[in-house]
Amino acid sequence: MAEQHQSVRVTRSAKKRSAAAASLVHDDGDRPSSKNKRRVVLGELPNLSNVVSSGVDPKKPKRVTKTKKLQKVVPATASTTTTEATGDEHSESLNREPAALDDPQMCVPYVSDIYAYLQEIETLDRQSLQLLGVSSMLIASRKYEEIGPPHVEDFCYITDNTYTMEEVVKMESEVLKSLKFELGNPTIKTFVRRFINVAQESNKPPPNLHLEFLSYYLAELSLLDYHCVKFLPSLVAASVIFLARFIVKPKVFPWTLTLQNHSRYTPPDLKQCVLIIHDLYLSRRGESYQASRRKYKQHKFKSVAIMPSPPEIPTHYFGDIRQ
Repeated sequence: MAEQHQSVRVTRSAKKRSAAAASLVHDDGDRPSSKNKRRVVLGELPNLSNVVSSGVDPKKPKRVTKTKKLQKVVPATASTTTTEATGDEHSESLNREPAALDDPQMCVPYVSDIYAYLQEIETLDRQSLQLLGVSSMLIASRKYEEIGPPHVEDFCYITDNTYTMEEVVKMESEVLKSLKFELGNPTIKTFVRRFINVAQESNKPPPNLHLEFLSYYLAELSLLDYHCVKFLPSLVAASVIFLARFIVKPKVFPWTLTLQNHSRYTPPDLKQCVLIIHDLYLSRRGESYQASRRKYKQHKFKSVAIMPSPPEIPTHYFGDIRQ
């Protein structure tokens, strides 16, 4: 009986050990979940250290997995096509204008021609720029108003004699030809000179200097007033002569048929401009124009700035002249 009890005890302990081993190691090599865990006595654990540590069932064969790097094979034709397409897109992107230039004011259709022209003209011979400059100064000083115009030698001197007189004169002619001798527009003084000569044809020499200086004084006053800008220089010049003749001889009709034919203006055409300049003369407007007033108060200008004038111009003076 003792031997039978001992054998049963051994069988039970063997079953317990196998059950413990089965609970620790599963067929798929995973560790048991926390729900199936139970505390095991150290003495009941089997000698399966290798199995537990590796986590693999020794009865199952090891699965060997080989990994290969997949290489994508691209045909040669595809790569060539891709390269060509990329090149075409790159060239198109270079020729394509930015989106900001879609504005019509940016002149997109003409921008290439504009910049080609600018690049063309930026290659002017820089060695001739100084010669062009001094020749232009020579034209400006000698062809217009200048009391003491400089000589050609003076312009050669300021260039440290880099250019000769012949070179300066030759460049002057080239500039005048390029401009077609159109150097500017006529001024009021241009027409005043002509109209004064016409107005004094009936006067015996010497000419009436009061009329001449008074006309120049009135012309300068008109240049300083904004309201006279809207009138043409020839009309202002004719108005100046009209008013100057009225101030010098208030009781004489200031306009004549000869002046009307040469100036191409009738008294009604001059009325508005004449009244503005008359107010300037009487200081009713433009009171700050003191420099011109002081100038023409001098004796060498016959003191025309202080000549008396009637406050009003008779209305019938602005009527048409009878033939």
